[in-house]
Amino acid sequence: MHCPFCRAADTKVIDSRLVAEGEQVRRRRECPVCNERFTTFETAELVTPRVIKSDGSRVPFDEEKLRRSMLHALQKRPVSIEQIDSAIQHILHQLRATGEREVKSRLIGELVMEALRRLDQVAYVRFASVYRDFQDVAAFKAEIDRLNAPDGDKSRD
Repeated sequence: MHCPFCRAADTKVIDSRLVAEGEQVRRRRECPVCNERFTTFETAELVTPRVIKSDGSRVPFDEEKLRRSMLHALQKRPVSIEQIDSAIQHILHQLRATGEREVKSRLIGELVMEALRRLDQVAYVRFASVYRDFQDVAAFKAEIDRLNAPDGDKSRD
């Protein structure tokens, strides 16, 4: 790695350790030319599948769109940013674990709903009302009844 201070062609790693729950490697480096020290972080570059939308078009996966939709559902709810980030990382892991190059947008919606169900039931119902296009109060009631079912029924009518 080039030194960010003097642009020397090589640097020496003086310390490495795992961070971010083992998802990153933190390396302390030293330049043998100017003796400056700096830190780098190394992460695996994993490919997220492309999204097949309901109209059949294909678009790149947009993590920011996922984040915005979850934050919108969780607005003014007692859920920490760390919990949201963890849920997003879990969704990304599930998408990558499919091994598919493309996934239907419906799968992403279902993964988001499951994550919101675990994080906050109000946010779950908010998201479900838009995602499933509730048309009346009866649809809200049916979803809340399913949410409160003692056997944890996740199926739809």
